[in-house]
Parts: sequence; C-alpha cells; structure tokens
Amino acid sequence: MQMIELKYFEQSDMEQLINWIPSADFTLQWSGPTFRYPLTIQQLENYLKNANRMDSDTYIYKAIDQESNQVIGHISLGKIDRVNQSARIGKVLVGSTEVRGKGIGTEMVKAVLAIAFEELKLHKVTLGVFDFNTPAIHCYEKVGFVKEGMLRDARKNGDNYWNLIEMGILEDEWRRIYS
Repeated sequence: MQMIELKYFEQSDMEQLINWIPSADFTLQWSGPTFRYPLTIQQLENYLKNANRMDSDTYIYKAIDQESNQVIGHISLGKIDRVNQSARIGKVLVGSTEVRGKGIGTEMVKAVLAIAFEELKLHKVTLGVFDFNTPAIHCYEKVGFVKEGMLRDARKNGDNYWNLIEMGILEDEWRRIYS
C-alpha cells in the first residue's frame, strides 16, 4: 500500500484534474451538481475561491504519492459546520487510472478524517455515494463509515435517476478504529 500526503489543491493542479474527468456521467458521479462537463478552469477557480483558509467551510486537497511525489488524487472536506462540529467529504477521485484499486482512496479518506477529527475537532463526517458505486461504498465501509439512509432518485442523469446512499462516521467510532 502506498502512503499518500494531502496538500491543498491549487491553481497549478487544475489542468491535471480537468484531464482526469472523461465524461458528463463521470462528472455527475464525482461531483454531484457542483460541476458541469466539460470541467473548466473557471469552474475550478470558483470552487477554490473561498476554500483553504482558516475560516473556510471547505478544504480542497490533492493527494500526493509520497514515493513518486506525483499527484494521484483529489478529495474535499466541505460543509464544515463548526457549531454542530460536522463536515462532508466530497469529490473523492483517484485520478490516475494506474493506481486505482490499490487502496489509495482508502488512504485519502483516512487522511481527510484525521484532519476532520484531530485538527478540526469535529464530531461527525458524512458523505454521499451513488448506490451503484460499489467500489466506493466498500472503501467507505472499510474506513468505518456506516450507511445512514438512501435518498431515492436524488440526481437526474439524462432520462435516469440515481439513488444516493448517505453515510456517516462519528468521532468516537473513528477513535475506536484508529487509536
């Protein structure tokens, strides 16, 4: 298993992220309604505009393979609510197809949870995943997320609707697993 490091996503990472997004279906699956295909620099600049500051409600990261020093993924921690001590993981992408299926997504999610629970002192982290994305569901369950419910027909894609599974992990569950 490769070790990864999360660093803030920045302007210089935009072109690579755009190249990782092959289709409209993929865009919807990856970002929900946040982005439209084709992904553009302008969309990413808007995404980054209020992120990655001390008081931000969104932190956006690139995942770097510590061995090769290559950027291999993307993940965000958004909807940070300091009153209710909660946040939401989103836009999880192991972009480099050569490293998919090797546990990188799991490492990225663990790393962002460490930030959420250790640095930000949050109580709960949630995420949404489409019900057909079984590799992602498996990854999230492996890390400790629990299915909390299903939003039926939550997103429209062409003539089809996709169900969204809501998942969450509490700080004490995370500490039990990772202490």
